[in-house]
Formats: sequence, C-alpha cells, structure tokens
Amino acid sequence: MIPSLTQTGFRIHEWDTEPLWEDFESDGPGEGEVLVDVEACGVGLTVLNSIRGDLGNDPGLLPLVPGHEIVGRVSATGKGIDESLVGRRVAAYFYLVCGTCTECRRGQEPLCVNLAGFVGVHRDGGYAPNVVLPAGNAIPIPESLDPIAATVIPDAVATPVHVAARAKIGKDDRVAVIGAGGGVGIHMVQVAKLASPHVVGLDVNEPKLAAIESHGVRAIDSTDLTGLGAVFDNGPPTVIVDLLGSEPSAAWSVEALASGGRVVVLTTFRNRPLPIEYRRLVLGEISLLGSRYATKAEVGTAASLVETGRVRPVIGEAVGPATLLDLHTRLRAGELVGRGALSWFD
Repeated sequence: MIPSLTQTGFRIHEWDTEPLWEDFESDGPGEGEVLVDVEACGVGLTVLNSIRGDLGNDPGLLPLVPGHEIVGRVSATGKGIDESLVGRRVAAYFYLVCGTCTECRRGQEPLCVNLAGFVGVHRDGGYAPNVVLPAGNAIPIPESLDPIAATVIPDAVATPVHVAARAKIGKDDRVAVIGAGGGVGIHMVQVAKLASPHVVGLDVNEPKLAAIESHGVRAIDSTDLTGLGAVFDNGPPTVIVDLLGSEPSAAWSVEALASGGRVVVLTTFRNRPLPIEYRRLVLGEISLLGSRYATKAEVGTAASLVETGRVRPVIGEAVGPATLLDLHTRLRAGELVGRGALSWFD
C-alpha cells in the first residue's frame, strides 16, 4: 500500500473561481491505479471551462486539482498493475471510461456508456506535481518527446485526429477551420493539411493569423464573419470545423458550406442553440457532426504525428506555478497562440 502524499499545488474550492496554491494530502495509488510524477500539464480553454464548472459542478467534487493534459512518469503502481510501468513516460487520457462496455471494447471510448467523468474534473488532475490515475488512463508515449511539447498530444492533437476521421477529410476536400490560431485550432489545420492540401484557417488577430501562415496554411481574418466572402477560389468549403461555437460562426458555417458538405462542431457551451433551417439542411444535403474528444488509439496516432514531426506542437507559453494564473488571464483574453503549459521542472 502506497502511503498518502503531501504535496503543494493548485486546487479549486469553489467552481468558477481561480485555483489556490496550497499544501494538501492526497491518497497514493489504489488497486488498478498508478502514481504519476507530473512533468508538465497543458493549459487551454477546456481547463478554464472545467474550472468554471462547465463539465461538472457538483460541490461534492471539491476541493479539486484541475488540469487534464498531463505528461509525466509513472513512479508507483497499485495492486494488480504491472510494475514494469514504473519509469515510463505517459500522457493522461481525459475521459474516465470503463474499458469493458460495448463501445469501449470496439475502440470508441468517447461513447463509453459508463463514463465516470473527466480527469481534472471528477478526480484530481495535473495542476499538482503528483497525480493518481486509473492505469487505463495512463497512455505510454515515446521517450524521445519533450514533455512540455508532448502536452499537446492527449487533447490538442488527438482531438483534431478524431475530427478528421469524423469528417472523413480527403485529398479533394476544401477545409476551413474557425478559431484556427487557438490551442486545438493550430493543430487542427496541421492535421487537416495531412489529409488535404486545401485548408484555410480563420481567426481574429495578427499573431494568430501569422501563426496559421507559418504552418503553410492561408490565414483569413474572420473578425466580421457576416461580411466574409469566398474563402476558396475553386468553390465553397466542403468541411468546416467550428472551434468557436458562437451564433455567428454557426450561421456562417451552415450558409458557406458546399452542397453535401460537413460542419463539425466541438464546443459544449450551455444554452447556445444552433441557428439553422431544416430547408437548408435538406436542399444542401448538409451533414452536422458533433465530435467529442478522441479514442485511445487516436491519442497514440497523435503521439506518432508529433514524434515524426508531421505535426509541430505549438506552445505559446510555458510557465511555472508562480505565473500560472497570469497565463489563465491571457488565455481568457484570447492573447495566447496555441496551447499554454504548466511546467513542474525546477
């Protein structure tokens, strides 16, 4: 039995408030679990949404260590787990899936019928130097990867891999990504470009537009979506990935899409309806696709894409604990290009 741990990290005590830096005790790994020494944790809008309570706001879950884009090394195993995992670098799988239901057995873990919640929401995450995870949520990744750069793998790259599969992006598709300079978007344009040479990225400020261009993708200022003209010379987009999730972005996506095209939406904001007429869907034979996270196999694919350089991690800023809350502020203001990262290195 691994004794409890005393550590210093960030915990939230009330939903929709900033986490507090404090000393606390946490349990060691139990049966079926591993202890991970966190090297780095990604910081993106999903973390902020989680802290706000968008993915679960039960007061009984608090206090809680947030952060789900965890990269670290297994330092101990609980009962029933192979000790050879000790020392392995792993990334955390975000969803707390059962692993035994029909969906999990067919490799569709995001649809797990016994989903128990999310790392960093329903159990402690990576905003502390040690975290206990179910062994099935600790996915080994290549040793050659820089741990800070690797924080993009389990979400910011794996999610686009899943989107590309959901939308069946092919070489003849014309793909437009809304919010392409953000943490998921800047990796979405790279993943899309692996499947099709026809990709554009939409965003609203010069640093993000420049970052999009740096990946060989044409950047388009989408400050005024209502006045936006054609984004491709050879026809309307056949795939639109909406990472913004606003009423203007939804309306533009549906109207701008080519007949037979696909709109993929990922945001899960509450009380945000999709404005669309059935007539437009039917006459255009448009497909509206929801896409939630990624499978475990797709996390492995994401790791391979990063390891081989086919997708370049974009970390706008990596910080230590002392300036993490400042990073939150810049992220909320839309100032960060790509992902942020919390580093636990001295």
